[in-house]
Parts: sequence; structure tokens; C-alpha cells
Amino acid sequence: MSKGYIQIYTGNGKGKTTAALGLSLRAVCAGRKVFFGQFLKGMNYSELDAGKYLPGFDLQQFGTDSFIFEKPGQEDIDAAMGGLERAEEVLASGEYDIVVLDEVNLAIHYGMFTAAELIEVLDKRDQKVEVVLTGRYAEISLIEKADLVTEMKEIKHYYNGGVMAREGIEF
Repeated sequence: MSKGYIQIYTGNGKGKTTAALGLSLRAVCAGRKVFFGQFLKGMNYSELDAGKYLPGFDLQQFGTDSFIFEKPGQEDIDAAMGGLERAEEVLASGEYDIVVLDEVNLAIHYGMFTAAELIEVLDKRDQKVEVVLTGRYAEISLIEKADLVTEMKEIKHYYNGGVMAREGIEF
């Protein structure tokens, strides 16, 4: 690719990470190299094994093994900051064609770092790198910076009927 764009998948509906994983699959199958950084996630998700099956797909988590319900702890903040530092390295390296920063919008929402700090990192990227930012509550400054923004809107969700997260579907 001669020019990479910035995409955002946001909103309260299911499918943001799933869409980013689908784009990653398509890219790897086209011979591209993908870095998938997961913010706020340290739990065992099925996609952690993707690198075994998809050469050119690298995934790293920048979160703890517990879900944040209200306010992040220092360990959560340190993990997110480490992820932002890693993202800066990866984006500037030119080693990857696609860089996904999964749940980065939520990390900003929780105050782990700012949208301005992320924009500074994005501005240092190799301009051929396509970037995907996922998570609820995308900041307006990021929306303005992006070239493509998709909002996932929940219409109906089986979770509200008592269906819990299922392996291979939600995790």
C-alpha cells in the first residue's frame, strides 16, 4: 500500500473487535503483516492462538486478567501505557502493513492516556501503515483525525436475555 488510512470502529454494539479481526484475516491472506494490540485485555481470548494459524499475524495484550468495572488501577494504567509505547514502536517501524489498537478508545475513556497522546503516536507512524482503532466512546478529536469511522449500534443483544459470553463467539 502506498498510503495507509486510519479507521475507527466504535459504538455500543457488538462487533468492533470482530470486525478488526476480520480485516486482519483478510490482510494476512493477502500477504500483509498485521500487528494486533489489545488494550484492557489480559484474559484468555480465542484469538490469542491466531498467530499459530496465520503467519504474519502478531497479537499482544496490554491489560490485566480482570475486567475494569469502574476505575482502573495502577496496574491497568501501567499496562495501557506500555501498550501505547509499544504501539509507537510498531507504527514507526514500517514492519507491519496493518496495526490494530483494539479497545484503545476505551483506554482513553478510562483516562489511562489521552486522545492527544494517541494522536501524537499516530502522527509518527510510517504513512504506509493502515491503522484500526476500536472501542466504545471514540473521542471527537480521533474521529476528526480518522479517514473512516464506523459506529456499531446495538439494536438487540442476546446478552440481555441471559446468554453469557461464548468461546469462539465473544471470546
